Amino acid sequence: MPSAFRHAAIVGKYQARGIRPVLEELAHFLVDLGIEVSFDRETAEATGVAGFDTVTPAQAGQRCDFAVVVGGDGTMLGIARELARCHLPLVGINQGRLGFITDIPVGQYREALAPIVAGDYEEEHRSMLEGDVWRDGQRIFDGLSLNDVVVSRGASASMLEVRVDVDGDFVANIRADGLIVATPTGSTAYALSAGGPILHPGIAGWVLLPIASHTLSNRPIVLPDAGEVHIGIVAGKDVSANFDMHNVASLMHGDQVRVRRSAFKVRFLHPRGWSYYATLRRKLRWYEGVG
Repeated sequence: MPSAFRHAAIVGKYQARGIRPVLEELAHFLVDLGIEVSFDRETAEATGVAGFDTVTPAQAGQRCDFAVVVGGDGTMLGIARELARCHLPLVGINQGRLGFITDIPVGQYREALAPIVAGDYEEEHRSMLEGDVWRDGQRIFDGLSLNDVVVSRGASASMLEVRVDVDGDFVANIRADGLIVATPTGSTAYALSAGGPILHPGIAGWVLLPIASHTLSNRPIVLPDAGEVHIGIVAGKDVSANFDMHNVASLMHGDQVRVRRSAFKVRFLHPRGWSYYATLRRKLRWYEGVG
């Protein structure tokens, strides 16, 4: 069968029990389709998969032309940040419940992957955030996020206060447990559980959302993603900045977190007929009113 792709990288949630047989079965399936297969090195080492070439994320970006990610949305988030820099397209296979960005159930990967490998797929691009932390005029930390940047207080600390500016224009001083800046992808993650709106991935915007605001008038706001958000730490203890809940920076009074749109985008490949609304419907159980 003619193929649109030649070389796949396989990434798995290697902490999950029993994932090795699934990964090996997937690899042999791709080989039977004429695809060369390499395993993410950490995945192979943690699961004991052998007999295949292994690559780091950077090497996958150089040698492979697509990646298959097996696990959940958390697994996808981790590798997406790495491979977005290489413009490598990603296919998500969900081993448990349907994810927002790992949308192919593991039991259906054969019928979904064969057409994708042959070039029959839907492609979408998801925007990302990049941010950094500034202290006394020096940049001390930077990170990349597909979901969000979250500034929050410590578990046992009192509320924090932050000053928010957008493109140099003062917005508000916010007293809350934290503040989320989320992409459309991240609008269905932490921001959703904190009461924020869902943004369609086609919208060039961000959600700015206080967490448990101490003023009822501090409401979520949708911002254009062409500008830069500055979050200054005014008060609070044990304050941190989290990038996709992965990279963490400890903050002090006077520090400033600066967030802007990244030049990188994540490329997702979906089976033909994939629908964002169908994903929302299944994931959020929007079944009422359906016959």
